[in-house]
Amino acid sequence: MNLTRRLVLAVMLVLLVALHFTLRPLLDWRAGVDFLVIGVLLIAVRVRPGAAALTGLLVGAAADSMTPEALGAGALAMTLVAFFASRLKAGFFTDELGLNAVFVFIGKLVYDWIAIVAEGRLSGMTLVWQLVAWTPLSALATAAVGLVVLGAVRPAMAERRFG
Repeated sequence: MNLTRRLVLAVMLVLLVALHFTLRPLLDWRAGVDFLVIGVLLIAVRVRPGAAALTGLLVGAAADSMTPEALGAGALAMTLVAFFASRLKAGFFTDELGLNAVFVFIGKLVYDWIAIVAEGRLSGMTLVWQLVAWTPLSALATAAVGLVVLGAVRPAMAERRFG
């Protein structure tokens, strides 16, 4: 990956983190868009698994800083999702936008499932309702926004071949 692509990814991640901590609280949706998962998945498919896991850990720790009662749950979930996304990149992450949307949907779904169970704050039917209803809706919204982000980043990330 050349310097230009690294800068594009870094700027994109900074913008998505800013959106996550500014726009997401303002919207206050029950099934909100997770800009951090989009950013981590975009980076994870372009780097090696170790670097992806480190990125997931750092971004997950930043997300956990807003919820001290569940400190570590988001970092664990984001680390695992980033690591396995990097391992699976050859099979799923292509130039097809539909497959990318499914990839982001599954990544967000797995992230939420791990984070919610690891937090241990929900139990009984509240836990089931969260895992079965709200988490898939949130993953669907995140996948839709992920398509927009991919469409915006794709021209800058495309390989240019001359001659």
